[in-house]
Amino acid sequence: MKRLRGPKGSVVDLKVKRGDELIDFSVTRDDIPLYSVDETFMADPTTGYIRITRFAEETAKEVREAVAKLRRQGMKNLILDVSDNGGGYLGAAFELASEFLPVGTPVVSTAGRATMPHTFVTESKGDFLDGRVVVMANQNSASAAEILAGALQDNDRALIVGRRTFGKGLVQRPFPFPDGSMIRLTVSRYYTPSGRCIQKHYDKGHSEEYQLEVYNRYQAGELWSADSIQRPDSLRYETLRNKRPVYGGGGIIPDVFVPADTSYYSVYYRDLVAKGLLNRTVMNYVDANRAALLAKYPDAKSFRENYTVDSEIPERLIAAGNEAGVEYNEEQWNRSRPLIEAILSGLLARDLYEDGSYYYPLSRLNNDFTEALRLINDPERYNALLKGGKEPK
Repeated sequence: MKRLRGPKGSVVDLKVKRGDELIDFSVTRDDIPLYSVDETFMADPTTGYIRITRFAEETAKEVREAVAKLRRQGMKNLILDVSDNGGGYLGAAFELASEFLPVGTPVVSTAGRATMPHTFVTESKGDFLDGRVVVMANQNSASAAEILAGALQDNDRALIVGRRTFGKGLVQRPFPFPDGSMIRLTVSRYYTPSGRCIQKHYDKGHSEEYQLEVYNRYQAGELWSADSIQRPDSLRYETLRNKRPVYGGGGIIPDVFVPADTSYYSVYYRDLVAKGLLNRTVMNYVDANRAALLAKYPDAKSFRENYTVDSEIPERLIAAGNEAGVEYNEEQWNRSRPLIEAILSGLLARDLYEDGSYYYPLSRLNNDFTEALRLINDPERYNALLKGGKEPK
């Protein structure tokens, strides 16, 4: 890293070894932006999809730009995906939630033993107040992602699809020391507008049990059965507008539960991913075929609509696996093949185009996405859940 880093605008010369060939690159040093929104597309003629991977300083701005782009393509309703989003800035979550809520709407509160309670309330009218909204979330959605999901759920502005979120809702304040070190001390907790504590429960002296909480969820079957989620009356709350029941206990419980899907998983697939062989195979294939691919699929839209995985790529992947010690297993390959080919398509698109096309092929295999799309296109069911919390008969 010492050799690669340097003043912005300066050039570093690299030799990159690919196979037996050494290739020369001259790279101009610059800032590398990390985007929060890494996927935006029209899921159908009236439904937009935005995937948010983190909450950073520019997140709300990126989402506004994505919404404007999707509106130009005919979007009326929106799926927001915060699955596997580990969180980030509170301010980003607050600003983004404000885009969907009227002025004066509570978004999140903080309260602690030695700190004054404070409620964050929207200060301006949001830009997306009409149209159905569904938020995709799962067991790895945490912190700021939970703030957003909880705010939209408690204000009856969106329905949550997926699985109960992680349950990380602690406010930590940094305290620096003279030697340059620092301690982050928990001073308060985050609460949704209905009063639910986002942070999962912790008993003093039971740190091991707390650390194993996610594993215990798995063991209890919570990822596969909504009935495994505890909903005691003592943790029952009501949404602010429609007074439908929501429950605390840590994390955000979805309005529509979707069991985790492991049907495409295999040890063979795991080992191919662990060795980095999917990325390497696609990179080598694109390097050899970029011009031909772009001539046939000049933009991401044409690629999405027309591309099917060339048999040459799976053959290369299997050969690369054998060479790397990942022995081919036909039964496991056939089980995982739909997922592997979807990932290969996504990696190809991401390499060829700049507008983030990785997730589109995977979305067709994602049950959370399928359910979110089904729900958002069923106004009767959507409104019944939003108003009463029950499925229509």
